[in-house]
Amino acid sequence: QVQLVESGGGLVQPGGSLRLSCAASGFTFSSYTMSWYRQAPGKERELVAAIGPPGGSLNYADSVKGRFTISRDNAKSTVFLQMNSLKPEDTAVYYCKVRKSKGHAMMDYWGQGTQVTVSS
Repeated sequence: QVQLVESGGGLVQPGGSLRLSCAASGFTFSSYTMSWYRQAPGKERELVAAIGPPGGSLNYADSVKGRFTISRDNAKSTVFLQMNSLKPEDTAVYYCKVRKSKGHAMMDYWGQGTQVTVSS
């Protein structure tokens, strides 16, 4: 079965950096677009960044362009989110997601999330 396990969150001061990881299993990782989302208290979950299969496109939310970098290691079935110049408004639970077919339907699979808190 599909499993996504995030790690790397924590408490960091404004201007600091964190690197999130999402270890995937249960599907052919290299064939799928992987995405990072975040959800702050009282707000809707929003797309942060996405990376296509090898040779595919990168996509970033305007709010993180130039500060965050998404990457993947297909040999380790892991997707990363390098977050630099963090701001208090980046505080949220960060989730990894993959969309793939299950039978005749498309399903979104999510990890359990990792908390990122940016505060002095």
